[in-house]
Amino acid sequence: MLPTENRLRRREDFATAVRRGRRAGRPLLVVHLRSGETDPHVTGESAPPPRAGFVVSKAVGGAVVRTAVKRRLRHLVRDRLAQLPPGSLVVVRALPGAGDADHAQLARDLDAALRRLLGGGAR
Repeated sequence: MLPTENRLRRREDFATAVRRGRRAGRPLLVVHLRSGETDPHVTGESAPPPRAGFVVSKAVGGAVVRTAVKRRLRHLVRDRLAQLPPGSLVVVRALPGAGDADHAQLARDLDAALRRLLGGGAR
């Protein structure tokens, strides 16, 4: 489970990450990252924490499969929050193959996408 302060909940935040952020596609998922040091919705001097949200459509599978994919992705992103810059918005969109993938395959694709977005990998 992601901590409350790290959850992306508002439609505008999802739209900002998808439309204005960078994107890295992998066979099982697409990761959108909007780096930002400031968040207009948070007041105060401290840097806001990174926030993540997930999109798992019916193309991935039935309700049970979609829920399992979301749980796996939440767990994977929670372990990688420290890698993300403060104030960043991350949207992980599962592709149809994610329903049949195991935890290790999802982790491999998520790591590769984040590495590319954070500047550690070539295109």
